[in-house]
Amino acid sequence: MPGIPLRNGGTAARIAVIPGDGIGKEVTPEAVKVLRAVAGSAKRPMEFIEFDWGADKFLREGVSLPVGAIEILRDEFDAMLFGALGDPRVPSNQHAADILLGLRFKLDLYVNARPVELLHDRLTPLRDRTEKDIRLMVFRENSEGLYVGVGGFFKKGTADEIAVQEDVNSRKGVERIIRYAFEYARHNGLKRVCMSDKSNAMNFAHDLWQRVFKEVRPEYAEIDSRHLYIDTLAMEIVRDPRQFDVIVTCNLFGDIISDLGAQLAGGLGLAPSGNIHPGKTSLFEPVHGSAPNIAGKGIANPLGSVLASAMMLEFLGWKPEAVALREAVRAALQENHVTPDLGGEKRTQAVGDWLAERVEVKLK
Repeated sequence: MPGIPLRNGGTAARIAVIPGDGIGKEVTPEAVKVLRAVAGSAKRPMEFIEFDWGADKFLREGVSLPVGAIEILRDEFDAMLFGALGDPRVPSNQHAADILLGLRFKLDLYVNARPVELLHDRLTPLRDRTEKDIRLMVFRENSEGLYVGVGGFFKKGTADEIAVQEDVNSRKGVERIIRYAFEYARHNGLKRVCMSDKSNAMNFAHDLWQRVFKEVRPEYAEIDSRHLYIDTLAMEIVRDPRQFDVIVTCNLFGDIISDLGAQLAGGLGLAPSGNIHPGKTSLFEPVHGSAPNIAGKGIANPLGSVLASAMMLEFLGWKPEAVALREAVRAALQENHVTPDLGGEKRTQAVGDWLAERVEVKLK
């Protein structure tokens, strides 16, 4: 899926690597392996610095996101490659919330970019759909909404308990994600932008989305823009995904609809994402979780992490290298050089080795 180069225009890159927990520790090294092959073949310097933030550190030291981490990442790195967080030894997942949500909010990574792209016809559950039918981008507002943690309990643990969760939407936050979606469409020659909300029920928070969308859309008259309520969008994306190029929506709805899109394109194991602030240090990660049930077995699928790495390369301005990486993933699917979850018999490391060799040949 094409993206917008937003960072350093193709010079040297310094990457923070945070494998995290579970299969994150298995798939992230494979993505780094492929990136090293890209950097070597394209003769572009790329430095990787790994950070051990995850459940092990949290349990050992009581530390999730260390003091000064935000400043180090912001000032000393171009991008972050993230693995996955979640460990049954931390039932509350407090460390995961502290690290991932902490990075998103404290670095103001307000764009969550989720490409939905079918890379092989056999992967979609939709009948008679092909690669050309499922190719779109979901932009999720990533710094506001119901995920900001505003709310509380009253009479907790009693029969009269009340729980309140506030949906926070600012004009600044809504306008910048809507503009980003339109700019992405314009930059990539895409013709359709759909904004989705639930303003018929959420008549304060999403009235703001309606008003901002109506004010911004005339500035992009060449783009066919429309609005759908989120329930209608969910039905339509299943009925006919061909009608969508770019979707933009709020934090909660974007989380849900992008997972639905990922399933149409083959599942979360093939779903990459970017947490982006244009021109600033941004974070790229596969969407799948830490999958503790298969961690350590050597069968974790690294393709989501590799595709997230391709998004990172585009962010850095390395578009030919990003294209080569995606083509390698597509070739792996075509030749069934994949892990068991995708119908293959290869182990995690073997898939990484194969992809690294493939991009080296492609970029020579």
